Amino acid sequence: MSPKIAPTRGNLVRLTRDVLMAQSGHDLLDQKRQVLMMELVRYIDSAKKIQDDVARIFREAYEALQRANISLGIDTVEDISESVPLTSDITVRLHSVMGVEIPDVDELSDKTEPSYSFHGSSGAMDAAYAKFRKVMVLVAQLAEVETSVYRLAVQIRKTHRRVNALEKVVIPQNRADIAFISDVLEESEREDFTRMKMAQKKLNSR
Repeated sequence: MSPKIAPTRGNLVRLTRDVLMAQSGHDLLDQKRQVLMMELVRYIDSAKKIQDDVARIFREAYEALQRANISLGIDTVEDISESVPLTSDITVRLHSVMGVEIPDVDELSDKTEPSYSFHGSSGAMDAAYAKFRKVMVLVAQLAEVETSVYRLAVQIRKTHRRVNALEKVVIPQNRADIAFISDVLEESEREDFTRMKMAQKKLNSR
């Protein structure tokens, strides 16, 4: 029983209402947790595939870079790379999943438009540029998915704690208080009934 709770009918009504609200909140939070878990599993599966693709494309990109370095020389490759423009047109949008803000990164194109002169370059340099462009596309996708996984996991953990608090603390405590107050009120009613009967007997015996 909660300390200092008075066993009154008003408190009984209030606690009964609180239990119903807590149970309703518990059910809604549990549904939210299940939806978030399904989203999390979907993103984790996607993350695993993208991670595998990133590892493979990174390996291919560095192999292509090594061939370009051998073909043109490291200094020449470095000079050419400085002419490649930085990508700044990455657009991130947000959508909500059960109150969790999930990022959507607009898909980047893996098409390459060489910004360097073909003179002094080579096919190996073009291949390396194309591979690293694919790396950039995949890294953007991976950042989107990993951020989503992190945000979903944090919210699932918070929701799980709230569900547990309602299920194992709030609802049982309220039910215990209701049982205590009900017992006290029933006992009081029996005592009142007994006193009334005794008083009636005294009146009848006069």
